[in-house]
Amino acid sequence: MTIRCIYDLTRKKVVPEGEQTQLNRVLSLFDLTALGVGSTLGLGVYILAGSVARNQAGPATCISFLIAAAASAIAGLCYAEFASRVPKAGSAYVYSYVSVGEFAAYIIGWNLVLEYVIGTASLARGLSDYIDALANNSMSTALTETFPINQSFLSKYPDFLSLGFVILLTILLAAGVKESTWLNNIFTALNITTVLTVIISGSIGADIKNWQISKEDIPPEVDHGGEGGFAPFGISGIIAGAAKCFYAFVGFDTVATTADEAKNPKRNIPLAIVFSLTISFLVYFGISTVLTMMLPYYEQDAKAPFPHAFEQLDWIAIKWIVTIGAIFALCTSLIGAMFPLPRVIYAMASDGLLFRFLSKVHEKTKTPLIATVISGILSGFMAVMFDVDQLIEMMSIGTLLAYTIVAICVLVLRYTPIEKSQTPDLEYTKDSSGSLNSFMVLFKQLFNLNNNKEANASTSLITNIALTVYGLISIGICVWILFYPESVDPDEPGTLTGFIILCLVLLLVFAVIMRQPADDVELSFKVPLVPLIPCVSITVNICLMLMLEAETWIRFAAWLAVGFVIYFGYGIRKSSERNRKEVNMVMTEPKSSVKSEELGGIS
Repeated sequence: MTIRCIYDLTRKKVVPEGEQTQLNRVLSLFDLTALGVGSTLGLGVYILAGSVARNQAGPATCISFLIAAAASAIAGLCYAEFASRVPKAGSAYVYSYVSVGEFAAYIIGWNLVLEYVIGTASLARGLSDYIDALANNSMSTALTETFPINQSFLSKYPDFLSLGFVILLTILLAAGVKESTWLNNIFTALNITTVLTVIISGSIGADIKNWQISKEDIPPEVDHGGEGGFAPFGISGIIAGAAKCFYAFVGFDTVATTADEAKNPKRNIPLAIVFSLTISFLVYFGISTVLTMMLPYYEQDAKAPFPHAFEQLDWIAIKWIVTIGAIFALCTSLIGAMFPLPRVIYAMASDGLLFRFLSKVHEKTKTPLIATVISGILSGFMAVMFDVDQLIEMMSIGTLLAYTIVAICVLVLRYTPIEKSQTPDLEYTKDSSGSLNSFMVLFKQLFNLNNNKEANASTSLITNIALTVYGLISIGICVWILFYPESVDPDEPGTLTGFIILCLVLLLVFAVIMRQPADDVELSFKVPLVPLIPCVSITVNICLMLMLEAETWIRFAAWLAVGFVIYFGYGIRKSSERNRKEVNMVMTEPKSSVKSEELGGIS
């Protein structure tokens, strides 16, 4: 029974080459890139730059965005390789299903549902709050007086305007993918136009002296001015700003969920991910540079930086252009946030891990209609009952966990042979004397001193074990640095020596992974510098996850508990892969060889 359960949890999805999709393949490279840019450029452009400049990094905000972009680009490269391997809807869910196994894939898919629901709800609520601010908060005042909610864990009032936005978006997405992407392309073009207006006009009013303010020149009434200069809060401020800026790049994975609707997914999805991340970084870098040159960092408005900056320069016309553009930008991000949600639900329901009726595709619109409606109901409820701060607190953990799993999957697949035996080749581990556990044989195998050029079951097993150890050591190092930084000090030689030893062990494990032969599969895109880039991504994402508040982990655990009830009560029995393998076992003779199910066999 235990063996059967383990088998069910680790069974992998087989994606037949040339499998047809029920969805409508209409998305071009331009559509995919616009969707990625629209999903990424939203609140980050019009709010985040001012908030980070004011509270974390000062003029060095542009460096914070650079660091965050680098971390996101690493995850983006991993997504791009998987998109070239598996042109299927579902993003990290499918990627982990075909490489790690069903249970890990379910956790990721369930987590992505949470991420996209909260992302949609928070943007709808943010758009509502932005419009309310333009109306002098008259809407929130009236609703608070009429429908007060006196619960600390809920919003102060039900936001019906945000519910209206979600309903309209649900109708739009249900109408057809081409129609929704057409509107998204228009909004994205208006967003880019607004950004260019900000950068060009802001450059005219820029003054390099705002990057050179000394501590003595900071007004005494400013209680958070730091040390002045380009980096008034030091390296720690830049890193803290980068951690916050990282979430400004969340959204590019939207592109990876549309593989069933892309015209040429193996080529266009990797390109669209790279293009959207590049465009987003250039915009954020330009925006943060101009903003901090227009006004001193301590005078920035953390909630509406650009209208405030242009108002201080007495450029009222530009202020309103930017304000209107911000509304279009939030509309674009709202489309991008909800667009992948029904597609992830559709992918999971098609595999039998969620209820099958959610995978039904409307004959006329060729969209997962029921999944889209359910997505709207979930997002609308969250938007009505929670405010932006409460929603944003729950967003980041899902994204970081998905990025980590994708990076792990890249390594698993790279070091897994296309055709491998079911068990490691024990003959390979024996030395000339026949001693199976010889230390020298183990040492040679761990570091591939025999110069084996082809991946096999043994080298794949070594890689997987080393990868597990690498992840555990990374957690230990991150915990040590984040929660016990005082112990990493030359004045504490005992603890410092332990920390150095732990880092050396991590490098040794990395060397073991690097020395194993990789399987050379021809793909339209591959992550460069493997295993370095995926391993760096794993460590960085673990550090960022550990920086999240305890309440976030509690909410996340509660969401997972609901998901486990659905999986163990329904999905584990109704899985398409379980049914397929049971049919194969009946139709295949006992002596038949088992065919490899590894993703590396897909070209």
